[in-house]
Amino acid sequence: MKYKDYEATVIFDDETEVFHGEVINIRDVITFQGSSVEELKKAFEDSVEDYLEFCRDRNEEPDKPFSGKVVLQISPELYNRLYRKAKLKGKSLNSLIEESLASI
Repeated sequence: MKYKDYEATVIFDDETEVFHGEVINIRDVITFQGSSVEELKKAFEDSVEDYLEFCRDRNEEPDKPFSGKVVLQISPELYNRLYRKAKLKGKSLNSLIEESLASI
């Protein structure tokens, strides 16, 4: 599910017959639930809006959906090996690392 760039995952609890959702592309925790698809969608949107309002009330910036940027600290030796491998393949270091991680 998506709403205002926030993405959520949903599970169904067959014992209680309730859908439970959680926003998965930010560090802050936003959860919601509903007993029907319509109720679930409404609860998701309401929870995101409540979160944004809560942040406004506290004069805080809401957590933004992940940008895709990752900062890594690796040894100079490993950096050198990766850089050389990327150059030999005619790729950027970023492309080489992204392809490697995507294959996991």
